[in-house]
Amino acid sequence: MIKVVTIVGARPQFIKAVPVSRALREAGHTEFILHTGQHYDYGMSQVFFDELSLPSPDFNLNVRSGSHGQQTGQMLIGIEEVLQAEKPDWVVVFGDTNSTLAGALAAVKLHIPLAHVEAGLRSYNREMPEEHNRVITDHCADMLFCPTKTAVENLANEGLKNGVHLVGDPMYDAVLMFSEKAKQYSTILHDLGLKMGGYLLATIHRAYNTDEPDTLKAIFSVLTSIDEPVVFPIHPRTRQKLQDSGLLTHAATQGNLQLIDPVSYLDMLILEQNARLILTDSGGVQKEAYFFAVPCLTLRRETEWVETVQSGWNILVGIEPERILAGLRHDFPSKYQQPALFGNGQSAYTISNILGEVS
Repeated sequence: MIKVVTIVGARPQFIKAVPVSRALREAGHTEFILHTGQHYDYGMSQVFFDELSLPSPDFNLNVRSGSHGQQTGQMLIGIEEVLQAEKPDWVVVFGDTNSTLAGALAAVKLHIPLAHVEAGLRSYNREMPEEHNRVITDHCADMLFCPTKTAVENLANEGLKNGVHLVGDPMYDAVLMFSEKAKQYSTILHDLGLKMGGYLLATIHRAYNTDEPDTLKAIFSVLTSIDEPVVFPIHPRTRQKLQDSGLLTHAATQGNLQLIDPVSYLDMLILEQNARLILTDSGGVQKEAYFFAVPCLTLRRETEWVETVQSGWNILVGIEPERILAGLRHDFPSKYQQPALFGNGQSAYTISNILGEVS
């Protein structure tokens, strides 16, 4: 049996950690969950622990917001203290956030084996902080758990071949695990007066889409011009940027755009599954759209989830109004033309088994 410290801090990581944590504990391994506090609003953090039965964090650094340097530095200090006290066999990190980077740096400096779940992703856009985080983490990691064949190839191109495993995507595990529960318990469609297939779903949170007022204005000008209902669960960071730019009131009162607070995971699954189309700059939402065979327009010039584009289910439209509006009219493939790209829904058990065998 092994002792694991799992480091999480942001919404996508809570979701991925649920199946992995369950698999580790079912195998009899000891797991401590460290929450950095990167996401801290109830709707972005605690609701996932409550709703998905993710064990409560054993440690919460409560770092909250700040510049990249401040946030990562505070996390690094706190994580190091926990790792020195607990002396785990493995540190497990997920994805590409500042929490991921801080966990990776703390582990490698203390010579504690590091496992990176969702390794090998590359957008090749070095303007994205997430790209630096994922590259550095991969090169620190002893075990690299890849969700796709492309991710394995990306690592090989960088000379990383040892400890690389193609395991599938724990996010797909989570969708399979909770989709039926979402149908049973979510009332979000009724609450918002939505019809199945009768609305679009939008999410925006990436820094390069929110930090420049002109870019943010351009995106919301397009969203408010669409002649279909557009539901927009608004990330706290995006709300603040709209407020700072003087755009919030206008965005909330124009056209068919419906701004709502962040929603729980179960509610988000229902919104994604029943949307006619999804517009997003989120990597996780791109994947979830694919899982549900819902067409996706990605408001970026590139994506780390290239398979969703290659299969025809996702179009990179950037923020150009003409491309976005054309994408709304695009003839997407039939849902029966959807290859299985992200594993068989058992990636968490594969990860747990591999960690147990090598320790």
